[in-house]
Amino acid sequence: MATTGFWPVRGRLKEVIDYANNPDKTTAKEYLDEDLYAAIRYVENDDKTDQTMFVSGINCSKHNAYNEMIAVKRRFGERGKNIAYHGYQSFAAGEVTPVEAHQIGMETARQMWGGKYQVVVTTHLNTDNIHNHFVINSVSFVDGKKFRNGIGDRLELRKISDSICAARNKSVIQSHKFYSNKKEYWIRNSGKLTHRDILRRDVDEALSKCCTFKEFEYYLKCLGYRFERDFRYEHPSVIADGWKRAVRISGLGEKYSREAMREKLVANQRLPELCVLITPKWKRAPLLNFEYQLRQAQRKDTVQLLFELFIEILKLCTGSNIQEADNRPLSPMMRTEVQKLDKYIEEYKLLCDNHIESPKELLSFQENLSSRISALEQERYALRLKLRRVKTPEEDAALKEQAKKITARITPLRKELKVALRIEEHIPRIKELLDAERNIELKHNGLIKKKERGYER
Repeated sequence: MATTGFWPVRGRLKEVIDYANNPDKTTAKEYLDEDLYAAIRYVENDDKTDQTMFVSGINCSKHNAYNEMIAVKRRFGERGKNIAYHGYQSFAAGEVTPVEAHQIGMETARQMWGGKYQVVVTTHLNTDNIHNHFVINSVSFVDGKKFRNGIGDRLELRKISDSICAARNKSVIQSHKFYSNKKEYWIRNSGKLTHRDILRRDVDEALSKCCTFKEFEYYLKCLGYRFERDFRYEHPSVIADGWKRAVRISGLGEKYSREAMREKLVANQRLPELCVLITPKWKRAPLLNFEYQLRQAQRKDTVQLLFELFIEILKLCTGSNIQEADNRPLSPMMRTEVQKLDKYIEEYKLLCDNHIESPKELLSFQENLSSRISALEQERYALRLKLRRVKTPEEDAALKEQAKKITARITPLRKELKVALRIEEHIPRIKELLDAERNIELKHNGLIKKKERGYER
């Protein structure tokens, strides 16, 4: 099994020297490239290649590769940012011998670049995974064209490497189908959930409790989804409020295909505990109930109340032994916000501790923190200026200790300011989510009044 990859080697921009008044200097400084030399010296390192036994050149001599590559650049007058490309081909531990690895590397490099470019191929033995390195000149010795390094080139290198390994009875990495995109990858990588993750979790829940497609559809509708295409179609898709487009259920993974779900639902029919369908309540209004209780207590609409209400709704999503599971919010977007519950609680605590009731008071609090931080920073800066002129070690230690104490006072203030600024950003988002949830609850409970005609027939 071999993994592959390569990347550009970018030289540092060297100073341009005017040679017009000095005809003796005929070699441009741009051709004396330290980065290309360093790349070649790295892959030829004797400590890694077993005394250069596994160093070879394609379209160039392994002993004079650097000078020959520079000569090609000088001949065609090509330089640019990318002066070479550095690639690798790594094998699974114990799968190949050094000789086999070098032979595979040479064959791979010849097929990939050997027709137009100079390549140095080395085999490193300094790790458990024997691996090849390639240094490819960025300029072709045939026509002087630059190597463009597109996405297709990486795929081609992988394809060539796999075919050569397969021909030598070596394992290759199997391709996998991905059900995500780049944006979702980074969201998930930061510990957050995408709306697809929420949908997958809800679909799993529905599949565990339903026995037919009709029951499955009703269960998801009770969780706040709408079917753009139901199970009469090959690829059912759902959408929820706040989503830009519908999502195919089959796009969540292989086990969510129509046939796979049918098998799961049919298997559920043999489970005695699922003889009675248990679905979330269609008519439920946790937000409306909370708001009714607050009105009964004659609470005023403040920023604190807004956060308190929002946090109580989010707590329903986390589940408990006391609250019924079917009393969850209807909106999947609201359930997505649970991952930020700790931050919302931290913000609510700041509002309560500092008795902040309105956006105006929040702004005043931010300005006060900023002015206190600025004053402390000025005080610390004055101490640091004094440190430049200290005459004794005792004075130096005393000034540093004072500066350290000021830093200890600044740190919590900066943290509070960061939370206060975050509150300002979250207020519009919280209002938007609560308004959306309120409208969904009104719609599910049939409490939205139809518009009356403004005219008579």
